[in-house]
Amino acid sequence: MRLPASLTRIIGIANVVVITVAVIGLSLMPPAEGRPHAGPAAAVGIVRSPAPPAASPAGTPPGVVATPEFARQVKANEAGLVPVLMYHRILRKRVASIDRTPDQLRKELERLARDGYVPITAAEFAAGDIRVPAGRYPVVLTFDDGHSSHFALDASGNPAPDTAVAIIQEVAARYPSFRPTATFWIIREPFGLRDEAAQAAAVRWLTEHGYEVANHTWSHPNLRTLRKRKVSEQIVRVERLLRKLGAPPSRTLALPYGSMPRPRKVARSGSWDGTRYDFAGVFLAGAEPSLSPYAKKFDRGAIQRIQSNGKKGECRKWCSQYWLEWLNKHPGERYVSDGDPDRISIPASLRGNIGAKRGLQLIAY
Repeated sequence: MRLPASLTRIIGIANVVVITVAVIGLSLMPPAEGRPHAGPAAAVGIVRSPAPPAASPAGTPPGVVATPEFARQVKANEAGLVPVLMYHRILRKRVASIDRTPDQLRKELERLARDGYVPITAAEFAAGDIRVPAGRYPVVLTFDDGHSSHFALDASGNPAPDTAVAIIQEVAARYPSFRPTATFWIIREPFGLRDEAAQAAAVRWLTEHGYEVANHTWSHPNLRTLRKRKVSEQIVRVERLLRKLGAPPSRTLALPYGSMPRPRKVARSGSWDGTRYDFAGVFLAGAEPSLSPYAKKFDRGAIQRIQSNGKKGECRKWCSQYWLEWLNKHPGERYVSDGDPDRISIPASLRGNIGAKRGLQLIAY
């Protein structure tokens, strides 16, 4: 069951406050193992992005065409909820409540793999380009701030041990159905690197290996406190940086602190100094799983995320451990793929939950 709207708003506000306090606290703390914290086919409303690079073993098996009988067999529900997990620093010794250790990240990813989740990028999710094998569940792994603990290359040109990318690659090697991908939202010094050549090498490695590198604003300000022009400047400066480093234009934006600017549409599209931006999805700090991108009420300008954490303190009821357990206990509420990216399969009782104007074929069984 979905949470009542009033409770969702309360939880959302509480979680933004938690993130804001934690991130401000990080800015006042000394660096810990790295630089200090600096701080979403042809269809109406759906833009199909290219298929992920040879992704793989975990991509949709070629030739799968969903039918009502097949959808029923795999219990497909593409109107269900999707966990979009939010990570910050990955440190051997946690400094702030939103930090995770390498072991905690590894255990959470292994749990996702065992439970049948397959990672997709934020851009793929926001665009409704969900290519997940039949009977499995999409999950979006997102990392804010482009911290050095997310990605670094060792002397051999491989991801450095215990960085987020190294752990993702390691888990994917042990669980072949777990696609090694994630979204990294960066600010002005990607992955704590100041040298442009090193920044470009990092971005190149990630994009060539199927990861998304996208926009988290230039200096991680609270966008709600800025004028419209300044909001656009913060976004465009990162777009120009990514272009200089050889990355494609961002398709997604993560709002610093989850704070929405005024007017909110400036977060989704706009321009500054002759450079335009237009995002498929804008992501919040989060409090609960996201609606399916095919759902009538899905708002690609304010996509929910879930903070990765245990069930203590403020995370007792709305961080990742709680929500992953909740989804396992309520399988009828979770997004289950039909394995066919050209069709949306749902139980007949949920027909009214799907957006009316879709170019994808609807199967209601």
